[in-house]
Amino acid sequence: MSQPIYMDSHATTPLDPRVLETMMPYLTNHFGNAASSTHLFGEHAKDAVDTARDQVANLIGCSEGEIIFTSGATESDNLAVKGVAYQYKNRGNHIITSTVEHHAVLDSCEALEESGFDVTYLPVDKYGLVQPQQVEDAITDQTVLISLIYVNGEVGTINPITEVGEIAEKYGILFHSDATQGIGKIESDVDKLKVDLMSFTAHKMYGPKGIGALYVRKKAPPLQLYPLLHGGGQENNIRSGTLNVPGIVGFGAACELCKREMTEEATRITALREQLYHGLSKRIELIHLNGHPTKRVPGNLNLSFEFVESQSILSGLKEIALSSGSACNSDSVEPSYVLRAMGVKDELALGAIRFGLGRYNTTAEVDTVVECVAAQVARLRELSPLYEMVQNGNYEAAIPENGEV
Repeated sequence: MSQPIYMDSHATTPLDPRVLETMMPYLTNHFGNAASSTHLFGEHAKDAVDTARDQVANLIGCSEGEIIFTSGATESDNLAVKGVAYQYKNRGNHIITSTVEHHAVLDSCEALEESGFDVTYLPVDKYGLVQPQQVEDAITDQTVLISLIYVNGEVGTINPITEVGEIAEKYGILFHSDATQGIGKIESDVDKLKVDLMSFTAHKMYGPKGIGALYVRKKAPPLQLYPLLHGGGQENNIRSGTLNVPGIVGFGAACELCKREMTEEATRITALREQLYHGLSKRIELIHLNGHPTKRVPGNLNLSFEFVESQSILSGLKEIALSSGSACNSDSVEPSYVLRAMGVKDELALGAIRFGLGRYNTTAEVDTVVECVAAQVARLRELSPLYEMVQNGNYEAAIPENGEV
């Protein structure tokens, strides 16, 4: 191939040139501190932050005063989960989440357990979905927070956030969602989703790395968070630290582009995903779709290839950027914890590849990826005695009862 192909948009997206153009003045001449509003440099920076805050808020249907800028989704998740837990610990010590959350939520919950909190980790079905009734059944008089991922970053499944939000509202429990993999790709209106807190980041929507946001609903009585960082009192005393003005400006520009182009882009990327799926299905036998067949974000395709391991596939495709799971665990040789939670057997989980299609992928690239992946899988299967047994019609002998290969 003439140049490498990027198909790992769930790990990160390339910076849109239009976003970079918007950021450049704030990386050069407009270098003021947004908190130094006593002179023109600071005023200019503050105005830029205010504009970006409005752009970010407009994408998710909230007011600008409900956006707290952070360093990224990991910090936003930590601030939401720990901030609520510590702030409302006198009301209760129980948190409800799922087994397939991002580690920023899972590890925050584990840290809270060490501090005396109780956490219920809800199971998921074979598609990676949490059922709303499970959430309601888990609620106790000590429950202070429900945290449920909007879109799973590995398999692309979209959770029934609105239904869970209605349950949380019914019981007067705060509801947080890590929406990092959904915002900018599908409609993510906070009122329709009925969330109280929502985490997201710029680099998953063609913005810069190192800048994210936490939506915090304005309600009565006011929703308060115990801050993780103390210092200058920025962001309404919730998140101290000098504001990343260039990053914030880029975040705002990226959100504005998504707001304007998301519907058309989703249609195009969905078509590319279907082209990829059907192309691979025609060329390769014994593959399995992971995640929900329809309730998934446009750019996600997660497939397991029988009788080959994902790391072996990826090692022969150095010029194609793919992943065997979330970016946080891409170097692990262990089966994906998400796929395991969905009930996928280890040998299939170890053969899973995540394709992340995005804004700049083309039909020609999809055709190339189909050809390259099919050739690599075929080559690896030629080396597999188990696959040879299957070819000879002895599938049961190739797969023992315990499912190990």
